[in-house]
Parts: sequence; C-alpha cells; structure tokens
Amino acid sequence: MGRMAVDIGGTFTDLVHFDDQTGALVAEKSLTTPKDLTNGVLNSIKLADIESETITFFVHGGTTVINAITERKGAKTALITTKGFRDVLEIARGNRPDLYNLRFQKPKPFVPRRLRFEVEERLDASGNIIKPLSIKELEDIVKICISENVEAIAVVFLHSYSSPQHEIICAEYLRKNLPDISITASHEITREWREYERANTAVLNAYVQPTVQKYFNRLQSTLLKQGFNCPMHAMQSNGGSASFTWAKSHPITLVESGPSAGVNAAALVGSLCKEDNVIYLDIGGTTAKCSVIKNNQIDVTTEYKLEWSRINPGYPVKVPVVDIVEIGTGGGSIAWFDEVGSLKVGPVSAGAEPGPACYSQGGSKPTVTDAKLITGVLDPDYFAGGRIKLDIQKAKKAMETIAKGLNTDVISAAESVIRLADADMINALKLISIQRGHDPRDFVLVVGGGGGAMHAATLGRDLGVREVIVPRYPGYFSAWGMLATEPRRDFVMTHLMRADKIRIGNIKNIFDELRNESYSYFKTDKDIVSSSIRLEARIDLRYQGQEHWVGVPVNINSISIDKLIDDFHVEHERTYTFKLDNSPIELVNFHLTATASVPRPHLNEISSDNINILKGRRRVLFSEDGEHETQVLDRESLPAGYIAKGPLLIEEKSATTLIHPGQKLRVDEIGFLHIS
Repeated sequence: MGRMAVDIGGTFTDLVHFDDQTGALVAEKSLTTPKDLTNGVLNSIKLADIESETITFFVHGGTTVINAITERKGAKTALITTKGFRDVLEIARGNRPDLYNLRFQKPKPFVPRRLRFEVEERLDASGNIIKPLSIKELEDIVKICISENVEAIAVVFLHSYSSPQHEIICAEYLRKNLPDISITASHEITREWREYERANTAVLNAYVQPTVQKYFNRLQSTLLKQGFNCPMHAMQSNGGSASFTWAKSHPITLVESGPSAGVNAAALVGSLCKEDNVIYLDIGGTTAKCSVIKNNQIDVTTEYKLEWSRINPGYPVKVPVVDIVEIGTGGGSIAWFDEVGSLKVGPVSAGAEPGPACYSQGGSKPTVTDAKLITGVLDPDYFAGGRIKLDIQKAKKAMETIAKGLNTDVISAAESVIRLADADMINALKLISIQRGHDPRDFVLVVGGGGGAMHAATLGRDLGVREVIVPRYPGYFSAWGMLATEPRRDFVMTHLMRADKIRIGNIKNIFDELRNESYSYFKTDKDIVSSSIRLEARIDLRYQGQEHWVGVPVNINSISIDKLIDDFHVEHERTYTFKLDNSPIELVNFHLTATASVPRPHLNEISSDNINILKGRRRVLFSEDGEHETQVLDRESLPAGYIAKGPLLIEEKSATTLIHPGQKLRVDEIGFLHIS
C-alpha cells in the first residue's frame, strides 16, 4: 500500500510513489502533454508500473490555474456587485511598483465593463442591512447573461466579509436559474476586507473555474477507470492539500500549486539536516522559483500578486500563498537578442512542445538546456535516464544565432547563455534574501527541479551561503514535497476593534466560529478524524490610522490582551524599526489555520559500501573556472560518508549535479549531497 503524487510542470510531468510498508520510493518523469494534461499523468503512471489498487492516497499539483490566467484562456465572466461599485476592478489601487516609471500600466480587468452589473443592495460595515437585495434586478441580469453566453459569474457585495447574507441569496438564485454557469460568491473564497482585492480574487476564481472543473472531472474519471479508488487531493498554494471537490469550487487556491509543494519539501530537508534557515531554489523547464524558510517556518502571505512587475501592480489574490519569487528562467528558456542587440534568456520557454533544439522534436531556438549540453554538463545518452536522446549537433546549430550575434564561437556563446541565466537567478535569490534583511551566510541553499542541481554550486558560491544541499530525487522535488503535504484550510474574518475597548469574550467568540467552520470542513473527509486537526491562530493588528498591519500569533485557549499588545509592539518594531507605545491599537483580521496530521514519508538510510561509483570522464566547461577533465559519478552508487573534491559531475535519472573545481562534496547517511 502506498501514496502517489503527480506534479505537472511546463516541460515535464513528475510522479513519486512511496510504499508505506517498505519505505521504497519510485520516481518517474515524462514529457508534459499540453493538449491534454491527463495524458502526461497516465504516461508517468505507466512508467512507474505501480498497481493502482495499492494506492491509498493521490495528490496532484500543476499549472492548470496559472496557465489559464496568464494565457487568458479562462471563461467568459460577469461580475455582479453593489450599486456604485461596478468599476472597482478598473479603479483598482493608486499604488505603483515604481513611482516614477513612465511606462506604468494599470492591469486590464478580466471582466469587460458591459458584463459588470450593479444591483440595489447595501450593508453597513457591521453587516446590518441598509437596503435589501433587489431580486427584480437579478432577473434582468440573468437574461443578459444568457444572451451574452456568459460562462461564469462572480458575486461581490460591499461589506459581505462582515455578513454574507445578500451574497448567499444572490448566489442561490443564480445557481437555481443558471445551473450550467459557474457561480463564485466572494465570501466563499475569503472573509477578509478590501473590496478591490476581494473582487479581483472572486473574479479570477470564477474565470478559471469552468476550466479547472473540466480538467479535474476528466482526470478523476480517467484515474477511476485505471483502478484508482482512493482519496484524491489537489495541492494548494498555502502549502496544504484539499480534496478535488473543494479544489473544483475554489480553484484560485491552486494558483501556485506545484511551487508551494517544493517549499514544503525544502523545509522537510532542512529539518532532516537540522538546518532551520533555508533558501530554496527550484529550477524547472520554464521558470525558477525561490523562497526563504526562517527558523523552520514557511512564510505564507495573502498579499500575493499575479503578473506583478516594475510597470504593472499585477492582480491581487486574497488567498494564502506561500511567499515565492518566480522568474522566467529555466532549462527550456530561449536565448535571444532584443531590439538593441542585448542578449536575453527567457521568459519565453520552448516548453515540452517543441522543446529545446537538442530534443529533436522540432525546436530550433537555443535554450539553457542546449547550452548545458554544448558545455559538457549533460550526457546526450543519459538525459531523463536515457529515455530522451539529446542531439548535440542540433544544439550547436541552434546556438549559432547567438554566436553570430556575439561575434564568437558556439561554445563561448553557450557559456554566455549559462552565465546570463545564472545572473538572473542570483538576482531572484538576492531579492528573496538580502533585500528582505536575511544574511545568506546564515542559510543553506536547498535546490530542486531538473535544473537546480546543475546551477546550485555556482549560485551557492556567488550568493555566499554556508552550504548547498542537493536532496535525493531533485528532479521530482515538488512531487516528493506533495507526499509530505497535509490537508489544510485557512479561515479569516475581518472585525475592526480597538484593543483598549475589546473584551476577551469577543475574541473567543470569533475564534469559536472559525474553529467550528474548520471542524465542519474536515468532517466531510471520512479519512480525517477531528483529533488529528491542529489549529494555529493569528491576529492582524495596527496602530490606529495605519493602512497596513502586522500579524501576531496567539494561543486561542489562553488569550491575553496585554500580551497581544506587547507582542504587537515587538513585531512592529522588528518589521518597521519603530513602535508607538502611546498610540491606540486596532485589531483587524482574525486568522485560523486548520491542518490535519497525516503520516509523512520517510527516507531510508543509504548503504555505506563504496562500489562502482565511477561512470566515466568527460571535459566540462566551468565558466570562469575554465575547461576541466571531470569525473562522472553515479549518484545511486554513492555511499554514505563519501567525500571528494571537484571538479565532479554526479548523474542520476532526474538531474545532473555540477561541482566546481575546489568545491567539496559530502554524502550524508540518507543520501543528500552537501557542497561547500
């Protein structure tokens, strides 16, 4: 009996299976199939050769949601809102990422103005009815939506975070009269205030819901036909999982599905290596993602913004998302010249189809993978364990355009592409660490993804971390992290209160309501018992008059107002370098995270026998370290306690680890590679 996780990336679909009885772990990889993602899942299952009847838990992560948004391939969506707030999506916020950037652009709403409808209704900030909801206006809106062939509707009323009564009536009416249209009410996604952020989140949820529903229905049906008869979960952006049923109605919670699993896995690696401070880097075929884990705590934010850039404030998503920085640089990233002749790498990727030129699948543009092949890092006969044969001549032919533009030879051009990709990744790592006040010397760098191990030694050295750790199965790292993921749900309510006028009973009542919601949520999952549910609480506070707030953890069984205020002063000073002892304090948002404890996979210790580790030798170009004759070692044969000095290449089915001249390699008892 065992558990299975599948992670669909832009280039590869990864599968990891863990046998609960033997501790054996099987990992497989197949090319992603963009036209029908379920085919990539089935291909990986077929390669793993695991009997479906033995699977007790299946978890899935992927890019379905974010792809539908970024490619603008979602549903035709309408918005129903309070009279006077039709244009909230267009007005947005006045904040600018770069105040004096003349190229600033406001994000274009996902709902055109003609499909944004207003109705008579109004609540005050306490949730009291000022004006009842007009059903007559809803009747007219339904007729327009039918004539316009609307596929999804978002319902967002002012102050519904305080009382969702009007949204509930409206959503029920729409679901009854428009049974074939996906309906999202904002309170079903979040009970946190800020009308623009709530509206945008609800609209995005509605926009992707039909696409996600069709995908999960197709995937679930396919798996059932294959003999899977087990709980099926989707990886969420908050670092937890949820049932397919929940995911289909709340798809926006999956926006950063795969990357959040990788951060989970990095935290687990840190725990296994007794390292509390970890910088995580995942390099896939399309993107590179990084995150910081401080004191073994993963940072989760509700301030996530899609498509943020220096000229675009992006689209706010008011759901919990693991704090990640992502750039468009990966193994499939295409090298090109801009209009002034500067060399660029990414963000456009060759993806799985047609793939890098060396894949021989029709791709003709030079990529980072082609550059790694040309410089000797990759073995053309052992890519993906030998299932994909790489053509170095096609890689060189593609790289000729870069060589010509730089007026150099193909090998030097490939080196330039790699250096530029490394520079982009270093900038992302500095953004997540140094620019946020973290000293890299206090951290270790944990890498995952098919490309992470190839770049790790260079990036770790340039960033100045204490050590680089390459875990086992790095090319399947996010999928492996999904196996270590627990079912989770985040609850939040906004209640604005003065700290000097509040009673403990008020706070307890709010958390009691959130706690009851959490138990009701998990009660629908027969595989989870209430005794296994862990609760963590937090209250957002601010000085009166402030726009922003600071979160303070609390124990809901023993809340003290004095301690809450003291902790807020300390946290505010740590975050903003000052505190205001005599200013009134407000409580803003009340958060409760409910997590169900489930068994996590463990890694068996590896053998200490030193046999047949040398696969061969080849010449490798190490950028500024020059070209060196390099030993190629078989990772599966490396024994615990093995120590060596670079230059080295360590090959395994899912990744190749590059170790520079002078760097030291150590293999620990569970098979992790430590580079220093």
